[in-house]
Amino acid sequence: MELRGGISLEAQSRLTRRLVSAQVGVARRIPIGGRSVLTGMVKRPVNEAVPVSPLGLRGDEQADLSIHGGLEKAVYAYPAEHYPFWQAARREQGLGLIDDSLPHGSLGENLTLQGLVERDVWAGDVLRFPHCELQVRMPREPCYKFNAAMGFARASRLMAQSGFCGFYLSVLTPGSISAGEGFELLPGRRSVSIPQLFAAKMSKHLR
Repeated sequence: MELRGGISLEAQSRLTRRLVSAQVGVARRIPIGGRSVLTGMVKRPVNEAVPVSPLGLRGDEQADLSIHGGLEKAVYAYPAEHYPFWQAARREQGLGLIDDSLPHGSLGENLTLQGLVERDVWAGDVLRFPHCELQVRMPREPCYKFNAAMGFARASRLMAQSGFCGFYLSVLTPGSISAGEGFELLPGRRSVSIPQLFAAKMSKHLR
């Protein structure tokens, strides 16, 4: 196991796992491909503690409950470590000249996490925050709305290729959550990982 400063990288990740930002948003109509489309992708940061119920963060909405939301996909988490990748992808498309900020929540996530990426996560793992517990369920599958959010047509394919998908969480123990809080990762049965589940869903995006 690689060491840095006498501490394993895995141990360092445990020490630095925290919620960078929490976001909520109401479903709204935005223009996509010449038509008005209802989406919950537009999220805004919340600076105070947010109540967390079995259906997710208070004040958050989803447009299509067959794809997002519900008990098993109540909360969407995304690694902060992938943001530089998407900023670079947007610059390659010439979009960085327009807006290079890409604030947290731009990928439609409720929780922007530091210190936990997809390869470290398995369905059934639990994220224990100080005042609530969330259980990992499944990866996010990109769609045309993600292309619109990123501003270029190949964004969904790029997510499929990279595996930078984030993951959905159910609410195991309701409570509240706040930006800046640390969290623990409690391993579940670990029979199938998020990358394995994502790869099984992605063949249609990679044709």
